[in-house]
Amino acid sequence: MAHIDNLINSIKDPQLRVALRAEYEKVTKGRRLGLVFDRHLPESVVLPGFTIREGEKVQILLGDGSEDPTELDGSGVWTVTKVGAKSAQLRDKNGECREVPTAQLVTAREFGDPIYPGLVSTGRVVRGGGADGDDGGKPFHTVINSENYHALEALLFAYEGQVDAIYIDPPYNTGARDWKYNNDYVDDADPYRHSKWLSFIERRLILAKRLLNPKDSVLIVTIDEKEYLRLGLLLEQVFANARITMVTSSINAGGSTRTGTFARSAEYLFFVQVGASHPAALPLDEEWNPVKTVNKQDLYWNRLIRSGTQPFRTTHPNLFYPVFIRNTADGPVFDSVGQPFYGEGWRNVAAPPGCAAVWPIRQDGREGRWQISAEALRELIALGYARIGTWKDAATSLSYLKQGERKKVDDGLFPVTGHRADGSVITDGSGYRARYVPNDIWRLTSHDAGNSGSRLLARFLPDRTFPFAKALYAVEDALRFFVIKKTNALILDFFAGSGTTAHAVMRLNRQDGGKRRSICVTNNEVGAAERAALLAQGLKPGDEAWEALGICDYITKPRIHAAITGTTSTGEPVKGDYRFIDEFPMADGFEENAEFFTLTYEDPALVTLGRRFEAIAPLLWLRAGATGERIDRIPDEGWAMPPAGVYGVLFDTNAWGPFVAAAALRDDLVHAFIVTDSLVEYQQIIAKLDPALKTTRLYADYVRSFEINIRA
Repeated sequence: MAHIDNLINSIKDPQLRVALRAEYEKVTKGRRLGLVFDRHLPESVVLPGFTIREGEKVQILLGDGSEDPTELDGSGVWTVTKVGAKSAQLRDKNGECREVPTAQLVTAREFGDPIYPGLVSTGRVVRGGGADGDDGGKPFHTVINSENYHALEALLFAYEGQVDAIYIDPPYNTGARDWKYNNDYVDDADPYRHSKWLSFIERRLILAKRLLNPKDSVLIVTIDEKEYLRLGLLLEQVFANARITMVTSSINAGGSTRTGTFARSAEYLFFVQVGASHPAALPLDEEWNPVKTVNKQDLYWNRLIRSGTQPFRTTHPNLFYPVFIRNTADGPVFDSVGQPFYGEGWRNVAAPPGCAAVWPIRQDGREGRWQISAEALRELIALGYARIGTWKDAATSLSYLKQGERKKVDDGLFPVTGHRADGSVITDGSGYRARYVPNDIWRLTSHDAGNSGSRLLARFLPDRTFPFAKALYAVEDALRFFVIKKTNALILDFFAGSGTTAHAVMRLNRQDGGKRRSICVTNNEVGAAERAALLAQGLKPGDEAWEALGICDYITKPRIHAAITGTTSTGEPVKGDYRFIDEFPMADGFEENAEFFTLTYEDPALVTLGRRFEAIAPLLWLRAGATGERIDRIPDEGWAMPPAGVYGVLFDTNAWGPFVAAAALRDDLVHAFIVTDSLVEYQQIIAKLDPALKTTRLYADYVRSFEINIRA
């Protein structure tokens, strides 16, 4: 260790010396226990199509003459110091300078740099009401075309601490070219692929944690055997106070052949339960757990005499008392319940005339005890929740309904159709299905990744292919356990792929009339085969023909559009029916809304001057719930509060009077945005608004929100 200290101290460049010292201390002091891995340099993202300007960060492309002119030369991030007619002068962090043709430069953003995001709409589909002028519709599902780290930063402005569930299917790091780090594919040849993967995932999980509701939310992560051990340790470090469970799920009954070892048929799901989060007991069929009794046609009447732990009179003497039973022509009935009997001589207690005294005497003759007090038993008898077995004089058995079974009657799950002679309820259980939480091994036909994943997706997009699509019903089921009681849940997927999560949320809404909404984030990478073909045509990232084949534009958006409308990407009705929990024709579509956006990178100076309001307008709309009409422009009146919207924006504080007056007339308003540089002025205005109304100061809160995301 001392030798490393000396080496660091010998570095002449003060900035490099400080940076190395900081990284060294992180490794040696911050991670003594738990998962230890090399935290690689922050990632960067390239932004094709951006103008090369002085002061801009850029990376250098290999350019013409190389096998792939769109690949980076590996020299890292440079800063433009001067722009000429055909070339630009660059300088790196070490002070090295070079001149490069502008055609070989692409704008870049390093993670840790403050970014000021905006959103530009690229289309919408409306079938659930809520179009402009209609305030009675459903909220909008959202698809964001973006690198997901920066999208998560943007979403922090809108939803920090508000997300109910996150479902992600990150790259599995199989060794194939299935993901990129700093714009380069990571494969088996990279000796640091595991630590790069952990660095990549950790940065996003830290932001995801800030988005989740700390009181009650869940993160669901799917993974295979390549990284599940490391992922489990990483989740424990990032979510130290959460309850983490791993479920094994069969996704291919036949198994995928693996050379030299067992065929793979399963993947793993980590459920990270934050706060009070817990899976709900659901009415499940026998596939979930064939050992359980799924369809009970009657309530369970529990024996009144205590069994199991502490079953004797000595531990609970107050629960030793007689129950007096009278036999009639219609059967035995309750006469009365005696008082607790202490001491000896209980056999001498006289029963009322014509009655038998039933005491809690065990089969071996020892003195036992009842489960509940005499007073509680009297109440249950009056309600019909206590029952007498076959008449056997003093040996007659007694039973009662415990709280859970009584609740089934009270909730109407077991309708009361009559009463027995003893007053106990007779119920109809023909329509009841038992509810339970399954075990941690799932083997369900509906979760097959072939039939419910790629082949199902092909019904919606018959003219295009997408490998390894998630099984629709598997995502739906995983979410259902945690959002079944949250009909307005906000659900995020920042590795959205083909958009299965949004599709699953729409199915959940149809089943119970919910207004849950999803946010799906995916980039617009093209597949390896399409990339080669596009390069052969002389195209590059940023070109319209190139971007048209990216995953977001070519797969995700068309899939969600097809799911909602019931019309395929080729314009035909979708063939076939949905299966399992909710069966109906796919061509029916859903009464849902969705809007598609592309993330933009804004100049904070222009934002604070109000010259880029249209870019951040969608972020305000998202923050207000993504429902109703959106305010997309600055009106002449200096304020806006559309009747079909649920929020208002005060652009000119001189117009605060009519703005406050209009807000007072609205009981559906959920948010007010006030544009002012003065904190005092902001506080004076919001003091005149309903205290229950959420408020935000623009543009100060917007700018500060992204400045605090700078990497420490």
